[in-house]
Amino acid sequence: MKNEKNDVWDKSECNGFILPIRDALQMFSGKWKIPIISALLFVGESGFKELERMVMDITPKMLSKELKELETNLMVERIVLDTRPVKVKYRITEYGKSSQLVIDALLQWGRKHREKIMSEEEKEAV
Repeated sequence: MKNEKNDVWDKSECNGFILPIRDALQMFSGKWKIPIISALLFVGESGFKELERMVMDITPKMLSKELKELETNLMVERIVLDTRPVKVKYRITEYGKSSQLVIDALLQWGRKHREKIMSEEEKEAV
């Protein structure tokens, strides 16, 4: 917000606005976290291999790394089943479900953006 006295931005207010956005961007950074969260929002719970198939083109190493980060950030829960051999499932947490609005907004914006870009490219081709 601008300071009323001299019409400039108040640094602490600006930081209070920017820092949470930076935190969110950090949480969703990279090309894989949002697709992983989206897949788990869609199915609720999944085994590692199933998740690997749903998130196209991700390597097992990258999926493992991203799942660990999502687990650290309380977005995903890792469930070890007492079976032989041991099976592991991943589940979106209640906190992870809170990202649904963000992902829905990205989906809607992405669809509109694709339409605009495609129609602009088509206009230029004519």
